[in-house]
Amino acid sequence: MTDAKMPLRAKVASSVSRTAAALSRAAGRGDGSVIGGWIGLKIDPDLLAHLSAGRAIALVSGTNGKTTTTRLTSAAVGVLGRVATNSFGANMPSGHTSALAKAGSTPYAVLEVDEHYLAQVLEATEPHVVALLNLSRDQLDRAKEVAMMAQLWRAALVRHTNVRVVANADDPMVVWAATPPADPARGINPPHVTWFSAGQRWHDDSWVCPECGSTIQRSGDQWWCTGCALRRPEPQWVVEDEGVLDPTGAWHKVSLQLPGKVNLGNAATALAVAAEFGVRPVDAVSRLGIVTSVAGRYAQVDKDGRNIRLLLAKNPASWLEAFDMADDAPTLLSINARDPDGLDTSWLFDVDFAPLRGRQVLITGDRAYDLAVRLDVNDVPFQHVRAFDEAIRSVPPGRLEVIANYTAFQDIRAELDRVI
Repeated sequence: MTDAKMPLRAKVASSVSRTAAALSRAAGRGDGSVIGGWIGLKIDPDLLAHLSAGRAIALVSGTNGKTTTTRLTSAAVGVLGRVATNSFGANMPSGHTSALAKAGSTPYAVLEVDEHYLAQVLEATEPHVVALLNLSRDQLDRAKEVAMMAQLWRAALVRHTNVRVVANADDPMVVWAATPPADPARGINPPHVTWFSAGQRWHDDSWVCPECGSTIQRSGDQWWCTGCALRRPEPQWVVEDEGVLDPTGAWHKVSLQLPGKVNLGNAATALAVAAEFGVRPVDAVSRLGIVTSVAGRYAQVDKDGRNIRLLLAKNPASWLEAFDMADDAPTLLSINARDPDGLDTSWLFDVDFAPLRGRQVLITGDRAYDLAVRLDVNDVPFQHVRAFDEAIRSVPPGRLEVIANYTAFQDIRAELDRVI
């Protein structure tokens, strides 16, 4: 809906939202992706719904990979026209509101959604398609238990059976959430689901069936419940070798500038979502290669003969993927436990740091000593450094991999700006 067609209150709220965001950026107080939307929603609580009207919208949600998949999906859908998106990862309603207000009138929008807010954003935006990536433990001091999160998704989809769903066939929690039972008496039918498969390396949150409580068994790519009918569905989109098989059986080579097999999976999801808008994979696949960095993630910087690459990891599943993405090179690990990170660092003991054995490992951050204990238990030698420039001086010329959680990642980006 253009500003001209919105109610007066929504017009004012949208204008104020854009102004507040611009002032925040001008004052160096951030990119304005939260404050603008927050103020706009205070003026008009229905602003997100007004801004969503008239757009074909895709929502992307899950514990890990949301920001990257959203960026890749935006690139793929961009074949059709201008796409509004919350590219800086502000994934709650204030961020969505700010992104849509800033973009103005666009035919399409691709929005990353925090998994806890999916039901609320579904209600406000009435999307064409929602992508469900994965569910795993995250921020143990305040986040919901994984099966509870799956239940919330399932309940939300029951209320929105017209939305098309692109979901991960390899995650039992996602499969259960995406397939709520039909209730003909109430006129409720299951949503239309397209399944993708990218492999799932992290299994520790899906050994128990969310439907009946029995054990989940696995063999190769397959999984099934030993006590009920829940099992892995047949995927229509599959990562194979260095590309993606589409529902017709055609294989598309995917040349990404982003590292790791996990990003091939994110690319498969992006192609599947774009196809729901009518984008042919052959037209979209080349656009995925233009994505080089996502809100600083995967960025590479050269300093004093070192090529520094930044990787974000926030929970056990994402640390496992980060180890897969990182080269066998000196590696700096940084851990904080501030509010955006979650205050509980006990999750470190769910991460197997053994893949780091044999390389030079440095640690830093507010909770470096917690990390030190974990590495010692895992028999991984390490060196503690207090600042990023000290880390640079401590490693030989060549690649330096940096893996950090939320605020530690931002601290290192800021420190990089100072030392470069």
